[in-house]
Amino acid sequence: MSDKKRILTGLKPTGELTLGNYIGSLSQMIKLQDEYDSYLFVADLHALTIPQNPKELHERIRRFIAMYIACGIDPKKNTIYIQSENEYIPAMSYLLECATYYGEASRMIQFKEKSKQNANFTLGLLTYPVLMAVDILYCDADYVPVGIDQKQHVELARDIAERFNKHYGETFILPEPVVSEQGIKIKDLKDPCKKMSKSEENPQGVISMFDDPEDIKKKIMKATTDSDNEVRFDEENKPGISNLLNIASALTGKSVEEIEKEFIGKGYGDFKRYVADVTAEHISKIQERYNELINSKELEEILDEGRDKTRELAKVKFELIKERMGVIR
Repeated sequence: MSDKKRILTGLKPTGELTLGNYIGSLSQMIKLQDEYDSYLFVADLHALTIPQNPKELHERIRRFIAMYIACGIDPKKNTIYIQSENEYIPAMSYLLECATYYGEASRMIQFKEKSKQNANFTLGLLTYPVLMAVDILYCDADYVPVGIDQKQHVELARDIAERFNKHYGETFILPEPVVSEQGIKIKDLKDPCKKMSKSEENPQGVISMFDDPEDIKKKIMKATTDSDNEVRFDEENKPGISNLLNIASALTGKSVEEIEKEFIGKGYGDFKRYVADVTAEHISKIQERYNELINSKELEEILDEGRDKTRELAKVKFELIKERMGVIR
């Protein structure tokens, strides 16, 4: 039994993992896996709050897990599982919906925004914050890393847990939100004043972790820069070059200052070729590991182990909740 505090991270299988996600967010997760008893799951049930193509969703679930492991998420340091393979989680969600007020669920930012966009929203959009609370509470997670816009979901989980404990007896620990510490923010290659996003309309500005190495090189060679031809970090006046310096620094482990010195007296063409080669080579190595994993027995074993471990945990908590609420024979 680990004496480390437990941390839980959920990944919704939508869109594609970008170089920006890898450098900015995934690098932080890799650090956390050494400090905590880390649980990592694919939140496929959360994806169902809006219509999905079943075949595409099925494929993305595997692709996400395989790519995260290929990028450095260590199966020996993480309990890795698929949310929908643990049937006790949605069962617990209904029980905790009965301990949650409508006003609490309807105040969630994402519900308010998405329900305005589409009047025919599903009940799942309203109740998914309770499902998220169960994701956190069933395994007694101490900490949940979230972006600032998701902090209120962890606070709701705390409110539900506290109310349940007072009414039925001590059942849950109260989780703490940890506002994610962002790593280097990688910007769009075509518009370096905004972040690189998987939902961006211009694919030439975004590097996917699944891109062909030659396509990666072409995108970087065509990246927006400026006209003075000096390789120097200046985010305000030289956002394109500064973005490429950040990418090169993150992928090589060299400081921005070291790279600047290497390119004194050299032009943007040489620098872009350097960044293009470094990025394509780095992502190619990750893709090699991904290709080994995607249809492998190793991936099945990782997911089987995570499923069995978390199912047992969830079953114990589910039976305890039922007993506390009086729904037992």
